[in-house]
Amino acid sequence: MEKYLIEVPHGEDKGSCKRAIQVFLRSGSHFVTNAEWGCMDGDHKAWMIVEVDNKQSAMRILPAAYRQAAKITRLHKFTREEIGEPDNLLEHHSG
Repeated sequence: MEKYLIEVPHGEDKGSCKRAIQVFLRSGSHFVTNAEWGCMDGDHKAWMIVEVDNKQSAMRILPAAYRQAAKITRLHKFTREEIGEPDNLLEHHSG
């Protein structure tokens, strides 16, 4: 299993926030109950870290209406061995 950060933006108005939460609740998604929401601080996104097999599995957690705008990032915690060998880090570097 790999670990992914799922970020889901939605509109900044109160109605958009309410709709986002309702869509997730209606979908039966565990995202609503496990997500951290930034709306109360003016950052209209929700985040959740999940452990799944791949990005596609992470995407399937989301209701279809929010998949296109979602950002899914595979997370990696570097080991001491990786940090000790800078050339090894660069072999897998993206970007």
